[in-house]
Amino acid sequence: MTPPGAIPVTVGIDVGTTATKAVAVDGDGRILARTRRPHELQVPGPGLLQHDAAAAWRDGPLAAWEDVRHAGVPQALCVAAMVPSLTAVDGAGVPLGAGLLYGDARGKARPGLPPVGNEEFIGFLKHLAGRHPGAAGFWPAQTVANFALGGIAALDTATALAAVPLLGGDGWDGDHCARLGIAPEQLPRLVAGWEPAGEVDGIPLGAGVVDGLAELTVAGPAEVGDVIVTLGSTLLCWIVTDAWLEIDGLWTIPHTTADRFCVGGPSNAGGLFWDRVRAMLGDLPSEEEFASLLGGVDPGDLPVWIPSVHPERTPTAGRARSASLRGLEATHRREHLLRAALEATGFVVRRHIEVSGIAPRRVVTTGGGSVVGPWMQALADCCDLPVHVGAIPESAALGTAFAARLVAGLETDLADGARWAATARTVEPDPHWAAPAAQRYERFVSLLAEG
Repeated sequence: MTPPGAIPVTVGIDVGTTATKAVAVDGDGRILARTRRPHELQVPGPGLLQHDAAAAWRDGPLAAWEDVRHAGVPQALCVAAMVPSLTAVDGAGVPLGAGLLYGDARGKARPGLPPVGNEEFIGFLKHLAGRHPGAAGFWPAQTVANFALGGIAALDTATALAAVPLLGGDGWDGDHCARLGIAPEQLPRLVAGWEPAGEVDGIPLGAGVVDGLAELTVAGPAEVGDVIVTLGSTLLCWIVTDAWLEIDGLWTIPHTTADRFCVGGPSNAGGLFWDRVRAMLGDLPSEEEFASLLGGVDPGDLPVWIPSVHPERTPTAGRARSASLRGLEATHRREHLLRAALEATGFVVRRHIEVSGIAPRRVVTTGGGSVVGPWMQALADCCDLPVHVGAIPESAALGTAFAARLVAGLETDLADGARWAATARTVEPDPHWAAPAAQRYERFVSLLAEG
C-alpha cells in the first residue's frame, strides 16, 4: 500500500470573502487534507467592502499552503479568488493597505463600460492610484498570493477579463493606463491558458482562476434547466442553457462544458446577508430543534426579508440599497424570522430562474452554506424543486485543485472536472411549506419592484 505522504496530489487554494480554504486532492478527487484560515471582512462604511489585503491575500494563502502541502507529493498548485479585487503593493509585493472587493462603492459604474462588473476594476484602480501614487503595483488577490507563494506577479487572462477595456488584445492597454495615471508595468504579468506562471519549491504554480469558474468546474450539472447555486458569502445562481442568451438584468457566461452556457448572476442573499441575520438573532438551533420549533409555526404566517445588505450587482437581485423586513407581527418569534431569512435566498434564486425563462429541472448546491440543512430545505420549498447538495463544501478550492492538474499537464480539459462532482443528499420540497412560500414569493417580487 502506498503511504499517504507518497500519493501524488494537486493543491487548490481559494481566497474567499471570509476565509482562505485549501485542499490537497488525489487524481480521483479524494481530499487528503483541508484547511480553513479565517480572515475579517471589513465594512468601514455603507456600501464598502474590503480586506486587510496583507492578512487575507498574502498571509492566508501562505499559511494554507503550509497546512496541506505535506498530505501527499504535490504536482502543482493554483489559487482562486473573488472577482474583482484589487490592492496597491510595494516593491516587495506587500499590500499597502485595504484590498477592495466586488460590490464596493469605490468601484461604482462609469459610463460606457459593459455592465458585467468591469466598471468595478477600473473604479478600484482609479481610487487606489490616487490614494497610493507611489505604489509599485496594483494587483488582484490572485497575484498577491502568487507573489507570496512563488515570487511571481502573475495573473491568468480569464481573471484579467474583469479589467476590459483596460485589457486589450495584446495585453494591458497603455493609453487606458495613462488616463488612469499608471503604467502597464504596474499591473500583473498576464499568463494565458494553463501554462505554469512559476514554481513554489520546484512545484508548478498556476497563474490563477476565478473562484466561480472553479466552483462550476466541479459542480457537475450540465443539462439544460439545471440550476447551480453557490452559497458562499455571495450567492451565485446560474441556470444552464444550450444557447447564448441576452436577458435584461442577468449575466451570461460560458459553461465549462462545450455547447452549454449559464444565465444568472450574483446576489448578497448568501453569507453576507445570513451572517448579518445571525449576528442579530444568534445561530440556528440544531436541525432537530429547529424542525421542532417550525412544527409550531403556521407556514402561511411569516414575514418577508429583502436581503440586500449591500447594493446588488444585478437588477434581478433587486434595486434596494439596504436590507429590510416586511410584515413583522407581534406574534412572530425568533424561529419565524430565521426561517424567513432562509427563504430570502430561495426567493432570489426563484427570481433568477423566472427572469431567465428557462424551465428548471433541479437545483445543485455548492459552497459552505450547503451544509446548513434548514437552508437547503428552504431553498427546495421556495423553488419547489429538488435540491442536490454537493458533497464537498470547499467547492472553489476543489475546482482549483483540478485546475492545478491542467497546470501540471495531468489533464487537458477543464470540463473533465465534472467527474469530481458528488452529491451528498437530495432534499425534496415539503408540500406543507411550498404552497405558502409561493404566495410569499409574489409579495417578495412586488417588494423588489419598489426598490
